[in-house]
Amino acid sequence: MTERREIQYSLSDIDLVVRELQGLMARCAIFTFTGQLGAGKSTVIRALLRSCGVQGVIASPTFTIMNVHENNRGERFYHFDLYRISSLDEFIQAGFNEYLYQPNSWSFIEWPESIEPLLTHGVCHVQMEYVDPTTRKITLNLKI
Repeated sequence: MTERREIQYSLSDIDLVVRELQGLMARCAIFTFTGQLGAGKSTVIRALLRSCGVQGVIASPTFTIMNVHENNRGERFYHFDLYRISSLDEFIQAGFNEYLYQPNSWSFIEWPESIEPLLTHGVCHVQMEYVDPTTRKITLNLKI
């Protein structure tokens, strides 16, 4: 089953987007984020992790490729930045595929194009667009 939604928001309304995404976490274990540089992918993921109870530093995994976060309820969150991963084979060889679809966990993946074949169900694809300096648009495509 697929489902599609669109939301236009100002940067001061990022909580609206976070609430929408958090509401989908019961049905989706994986959230992919695509869009041009500066569209707000990392900003939305950071706000989403905070709303899920993650404390401490939440840095972008630009150089580490994956960061693991946990909240005080024992829920795990894997934040991937796959900008430097060039193929599905490279992702699998690094063992990152083992983190997908783990019980009591969610994966937030920036630049997911190279691993699309692994994302078979329970996925929310978040396409982010830069409208102007204060406005963004996201399109949510769910694959349940």
